[in-house]
Amino acid sequence: MSISEGARQVLRDVGLNAYEIDVYKALLEGGQITAMEISKKANVPYSKIYEVLNSLKDKGWIRSVDARPTKYYPIPPLEALAVAKTRVEDKYANWEQTVAGELQPLYEKRELVERPDILILHGQQGVLAKLEETLKKATKEIVIAAPEFAKTIFAAVPSFLEVLQKTRVNIKLMVAGKPEEWANLRRAIGIGELRARDQMFGGGVIVDGREAILVLGEEKPSLVIWSNHASLVRFAREYFQFLWDSSKKT
Repeated sequence: MSISEGARQVLRDVGLNAYEIDVYKALLEGGQITAMEISKKANVPYSKIYEVLNSLKDKGWIRSVDARPTKYYPIPPLEALAVAKTRVEDKYANWEQTVAGELQPLYEKRELVERPDILILHGQQGVLAKLEETLKKATKEIVIAAPEFAKTIFAAVPSFLEVLQKTRVNIKLMVAGKPEEWANLRRAIGIGELRARDQMFGGGVIVDGREAILVLGEEKPSLVIWSNHASLVRFAREYFQFLWDSSKKT
């Protein structure tokens, strides 16, 4: 009787080599038999059979009976697998202890550790506080994608405009709707470039290509996310540029 390649792969995954798999299979089929019989049944060279049998005993897959000659028999597969699982768990516990004790402290001692984060912002006050904090960090560039519902937010929050007025960086504003409806905002904060689109699903603010506040929603914000995760911010900046390039110049 043969066993499937899938079963062989499982046995390899738990630590048995090809000879050990063949010997264990022979014992499952033959029951309690001698090393000579196992060698013939499993097609394992007799010169290697005791090495293979001792390895299987150490790994918890077979046992032996004191007799002349010694006979061997298999441990039930599920029982042997449970032993293998315990061995792996013990190894993992030792690995974890070593990593936590020696390697993690080395990582945490570095002066600059990247700790990218993603936060979901709740409530208007929470969103505005994070927005103001993010804008104040700008040293090079602020890009803003403003859907139509953002007009009322800008009008209702003077502190947002004040922060933008104080930043001496390049500001790009991309808006949804008619450009003239945003003219007052453009004049108020001295925006150098403004472009318009007919429609925009959501929007956001990206500062220096390092932090982003992303707003999802069409008629009103449904989800607001802040992140400094490098890949996410880079994707947001590239997507902004894609929309910017296809928007109307004003």
